[in-house]
This record gives sequence, structure tokens and C-alpha cells, in this order.
Amino acid sequence: MPSSIPLLRPSLITGEYPERQDRLLPWPEILLAKLTRRVAKYRVARPVQLRKMLAQVEQQGADVKNWSEAELTAQLAQLRQRMQAEGLTEELVFRSFAIVRETASRILGKRHYDVQVIGGWLMINGMLAEMDTGEGKTLTASLPACTAAFAGIPVHVITANDYLVERDAREMGALYNALGLSVGAVIEGMDQDARRKAYACDITYCTNKQVAFDYLRDRLTMGRHASRRQLEVERLHSDNARIDRLLLRGLCFAIVDEADSVLIDEARTPLVISQTSTNRLEEQTYQQALDIARQLQEGVDFTIQQQPRSILLTEQGKTRLASLCQPLKGVWTGQRRREYLLKQALSALHLFVRDKHYLCKDGKVQIIDENTGRVMADRSWELGLHQLIETKEGLALSSSKETLARISYQRFFRRYLRLAGMSGTAREVAAELGTVYGLQVARVPPHRPPQKSTHPDWVYGTVERKWAEVIKRIKEIHNSGRPILVGTKSLADSEYLSTLLSKARLPHRVLNAKQDAREAEIIAQAGQPGRITVATNMAGRGTDIRLGSGVAGRGGLHVIATERHEAHRIDRQLFGRCGRQGDPGSFEAIVSLQDELVQVYLPVGLQRLLKIDNDGKDSRIGKWSRRLIKLAQHRAQRQHKQIRRDLLKADEVLANTLAFTGRTE
Repeated sequence: MPSSIPLLRPSLITGEYPERQDRLLPWPEILLAKLTRRVAKYRVARPVQLRKMLAQVEQQGADVKNWSEAELTAQLAQLRQRMQAEGLTEELVFRSFAIVRETASRILGKRHYDVQVIGGWLMINGMLAEMDTGEGKTLTASLPACTAAFAGIPVHVITANDYLVERDAREMGALYNALGLSVGAVIEGMDQDARRKAYACDITYCTNKQVAFDYLRDRLTMGRHASRRQLEVERLHSDNARIDRLLLRGLCFAIVDEADSVLIDEARTPLVISQTSTNRLEEQTYQQALDIARQLQEGVDFTIQQQPRSILLTEQGKTRLASLCQPLKGVWTGQRRREYLLKQALSALHLFVRDKHYLCKDGKVQIIDENTGRVMADRSWELGLHQLIETKEGLALSSSKETLARISYQRFFRRYLRLAGMSGTAREVAAELGTVYGLQVARVPPHRPPQKSTHPDWVYGTVERKWAEVIKRIKEIHNSGRPILVGTKSLADSEYLSTLLSKARLPHRVLNAKQDAREAEIIAQAGQPGRITVATNMAGRGTDIRLGSGVAGRGGLHVIATERHEAHRIDRQLFGRCGRQGDPGSFEAIVSLQDELVQVYLPVGLQRLLKIDNDGKDSRIGKWSRRLIKLAQHRAQRQHKQIRRDLLKADEVLANTLAFTGRTE
């Protein structure tokens, strides 16, 4: 560990808004950085070092345990003074961990387990700690957060949604206050003064979306031409200086909860700040585009590319489009404009499905995050696509947008001076996390040995047969008194399964984008005896499923996946809902050859092989089917990785172009 960390906080050297310069490295520097990270991981995370660290924290804790409240306050003040002068030395980090651990025991009635101390140690060293579901990541994060804050480093604890932001800030607030630290929370709907006040706290809880957009707002406020020194000089001559209007205090230290979801799954979509554009197509034009699109024939005038999802016009389609547009004026007279608009209209009709990609609620089209199943109420598609979908659904048109600033999650998070994280499912993307973000992944052992059991996949030839088996299996488990969590890939599937359960007279609760406001309450009750919960991919990440009375003796929570996800990590997230902290539990997948994963990502020839393997039997299918489904999943993961890589490259090219033109990000 470095002996001094003065550059992780605002200072005379770093300025009032420190951040890492994001630049493309030549390949020798990339290789050197990779080697340096591996050496650092070996030094920090090797077993002998972890044992030494735990022994030192335990030794320090033996002294702290005997301190009175007055002694604890005095020692804490001395520690903060030393840390702000000396930085995050090993000795001071060990002492900080011991003090935080003892204070948590006194204030919260919770003492950090050794595995939580290991997780905190990895994160204060800028690594990603892979910890199983239910291992107490919220409490774990308090160790590096407090330690960095003692050293005067502004800390952002970044989590998945506003509910978790408010919950974690509230639950940990008593601990932070007892340690003399201030804590703030940034959620949707807060005004700029409230945001600025929250970011001024020692520790700030926020979502990835909120902090990234606030950073973009700061970039717009600062402008490209103003240097940090110019901004500070401006303050001397103005009562409304730009530096006083900034929201953040820079990008110093971030602890990202559910890091694989934030840094990988959400990294395929750039973040864009926009304003209402006066140059918008009229409602009539959008309707004309959809009317024309409905007259074109798939396979003749256009083709649908599933990987990636896109529309291609054939030469015959372009000719037919020109013919259909002859009587029209305006945008339809230019070949490029009409072809682009028609592709967007065809996409709205054929690529975006209601209750899968979006939800119609309160007279608006609300985008559904395909990875989490949550609604992204304030997001909209670009370049007229959102308005075309609104027109398709017969809704009032929202204003079209003009981009003011944009950035990808990859480039944003790389700008933190120190980045750390925690997740239950990171090993599959460890290489990408290292290459893109410089994050090394280290596994933290569970506090108690796992007891959950794995059932082999059940693969059926048709979707109808699959759902019949799902209902049959739910009945079997339900009759034993065990709780069941059933995962579906889309909102539509969750509601279809709900209909089937109702017909079978099986009481249940549904958790999807329509119930996201009650997410924590629904998922927290999913471990009660005989409870059946149907959930989309969100599955209440961040909320523990505690087993009700007598459930452990019956085998614990049983989890059923009704479709394999494109990313194996997300399957593991769902299966990780059972077997919390050594509880008993079990999981299985019941899938079909007609599932989207197979239809989209497996070549046609291999799909035929699957049908041969099925041999016309409407029953559980052989090992070849299961292997080919895994192959489809592997192909999907590889494609999504390529999409993220392409977005990062495009973002870097765009940044270089904007730098050349003098415009902001």
C-alpha cells in the first residue's frame, strides 16, 4: 500500500475538482499497467497477507474494545489527524478498521465478520471484492468508506437504485455520525442545492446514473476552455463563479455495489444530457413513416439482423420506398433521410416489443432495463425512435431531444482517482474489468460454508411444454411448504406465468417493472413458508431473502429460472438468492428450445441439431441440447462484450473529435 495518499482528495496539487485524466495508452504502458495490477493483487490479496491483516486488526481491536466513549472520541480525532497528514498507511488502515468495527458493534449491534474485513481491505486497495449474496456487503462497505473519509477523501458509495441509496444511507448513518462523519444521499428529483449539499458530505450514497449525470452537468458548467486555475481565479472576481455552482467535489474514491451490473451490464448504453429541440418532425411525419413501414415485407424489402438487433433495407426495399414516397414532400424527398427514418420506423415495429423493451404507463413510453427488469422512467431513445414508438402505441408525442453532452460508463468510472467495488458475480468478467477499469477481482470466502444444491437443467422442445413443467414443479415444491422464487426474463413472461398460476389456484406475488416501488417489500417476504414469488431479472438485488420459521428444516428457498439469460452471471445472481450465509436452498433451470437465447444466438444449423436431439419427444432432452444452450449463452456474452468495446471506441473517437472542435464532452 502506498505510504501517502494526498492525491486522492482535493488539494493545492490536484485542485478543487480532482479526477484522473482519461487518455488512450500506448500498448507498452497498457502491458505495464496490467503487470502492476497483478503484482498489487498478489501483494494485497495473497493468503499470508490477509492473515497478517486480520491479525493486526484483531490486535488493534483488543485495545479499542476497552476504550470508553471519551477515549474512543479522542483516539479517533488523533487518527483522523494522522491519516490526513500521512495518508492510508497500513498501520493507520488497520487501526481505522478496528475502530469502525468496534463502533459498529456498539452502535448497530453488528460486528464485522472476518470475511467482511477482508472485503473492506480489498476495496480500500482499489480492488473488486467478489462476495456471495447475503454476506453483508452494505456493512462491508462501511470499512473502506470510513477509512477513506478519515483521510479527507470524498467517498461515493454507488448502488443500483434510489431505494437502496436511501436505505443504506439511513442504516449506516448512525455509524457514520458516531464516528464524526457526515453522510448524504442523492436520489431522483433532488434540486441542485440539495445535491451539492449531499456531495459535500464525507460519504455520499448515490446511483450510478445520478452521479454520472451530475458529473456531465459539472462539465457543462465548467466548459472545455476553462482550466481549474482559471475557475479559482474567477471566484475572486465574481459572486456567481462557476466553481461554486459545481455539484461534485471531483471524482476521488468510488465504491460500486453490484459492480458487474453497473460497470458491465449498463455499459452498453451511453449517458446523454439533452435539451428540447426546436427542429422536430411533426406527428404526421412519424405516422407516415409507420404507415410506409407496414407496407414493406420482411425478407423481401428488408431483413432483421438479430446480432446485433438492426434493420437492413434490400435494394428492392429502397426502390419500393422511393416509389411510396413520390407523392410526399419534406423529409421524404431526400434518399438518406427517408431511408434512415424508415429504418427507425421498422425498428419501432419489429425490434421493440411492449412489456419486454418498454412499458406504457401514465400515458408515456417508459424504457425497461433488459438486465434488471427495472423501469428507466427518465430515459428516452434517440433520433426519433422514442416518438415513433409513442406513435405506434397511440400516445401523445414527447419532445425530441438535442444532445448537449454524453459519456459512456466506461470512460466515466475510469476517471475516479481510485475505484473499488463489490459483487457476488464478477469472475466471468474479471478480464474485462481489469482491461477497461483497471480493477482486479479477488474472491472473498463465505462466512459459513454453502449448503445449497444444484439440479440439472430441464430442456423441453416447446415453450408450451416448458411452462407446463414449470407449473408442475412449482406445485411439487409448494406442497412441501418450501418458498419458491421463479425468475422470468421479461415482464410479459412474468404476467403470463402469473396467469397460469392463477388458473392452477396457486397463490403468488409478482415482482416486475409495474411493482418496482414495492420491490424490497415483496422480495423480503419471499422466504416465508409456502410463498411463491415470480420476479423478473431484478429479483430484489440488494435485499436479503430471510427464511421464515421452519423453512430451513424443509430445505430452504428453491429458485427456478424459466429461461437462461444472455449472461451466465445474471443466472448466478438469480440462483444466489437461495442459500444465504449457509442457509439450505436449491435451484434449477427449466428452459425450452424455443427460448429467445437459442433462437437468436445459435446458428440455424445447430438449431436443427437440437431438434434432432429432441427426436420428436416432448420430454426432457439430452445432454447435447444443454451443451448447445451453453454455447448460445457464450456467443451472446461475446457479442455483448464486443458491443461494449465498440461503444468505448466510439466514445473515445467522439471525445477526440469534440476536443479538436473545442466543444464540451
